[in-house]
Amino acid sequence: MTQQIPQVPATEPELSGVRNFRDVGGLPTVDGLRVRGGRLFRSGHLAHATEADAAYLATLGLHTVFDFRNAGDQKLEGPDVALPGVRNVNIPMTDPADGAEFWKMVRDGGLDELRSALSGTRGADRMISVYREVITERTAEHSRVLHALAEDSVPALMHCAAGKDRAGLAIAVALLAVGVERDAIEADYLKSNDPHRRYKVRRSSTSADAMSPEVMELLSPLFDARVSYLHAAFDTIEETWGSTDRYFSEGLKLAPETRERLREQLLDGAV
Repeated sequence: MTQQIPQVPATEPELSGVRNFRDVGGLPTVDGLRVRGGRLFRSGHLAHATEADAAYLATLGLHTVFDFRNAGDQKLEGPDVALPGVRNVNIPMTDPADGAEFWKMVRDGGLDELRSALSGTRGADRMISVYREVITERTAEHSRVLHALAEDSVPALMHCAAGKDRAGLAIAVALLAVGVERDAIEADYLKSNDPHRRYKVRRSSTSADAMSPEVMELLSPLFDARVSYLHAAFDTIEETWGSTDRYFSEGLKLAPETRERLREQLLDGAV
């Protein structure tokens, strides 16, 4: 069988109101195939999409937009801009009450509060804990997403607020399910650190040190994409289920035929 050349755009679009947008097409699998271009996209939220952004997104032929934000996120940022003919599915990946006070401190807290909460390894440790919990506690949500992709939901776009953590994990899980190489999953995940993709840190304080170098350094673990976070998620899969195959079959209730259908939907040359 001749492997098809993935249809990946030569240039990435410049979206002024949507951060961290990209097509994951072209990523290689362990068995020599590639993710088909134009099937699976990821981004930050669409609440601030401009008319030009929405017009571009409308050209992608999207079937479904998966929004992993919770009610608190949506209250802060607003609902996604509506895209004609596109199904919007909200699947919160975190509890709106969980961490609400913490994120209020991130936005409003003074330097002493930030030092107390985030100095040393505290910030990174919190993120690692979150990644582990999403893997173990959100199996039903990830299962729902993968079943939808296998059935009728592509082309699809997945997003959370920054498009880094909740969407990053959902994309990683989907790519892992179809056999994408882990190095390629990591490389795509780390693209969220590119300056033009990064979530803009917003703080309500107008004090002189609100955005000081020390504050930004303390906050960096929360807004970085770090390989250690993704490794923690992968390690949790192995520790909890023993293997990725058991994670998909037992944790996410993904039957072999459903997983194969997912490969057919997302990969070039999969039959």
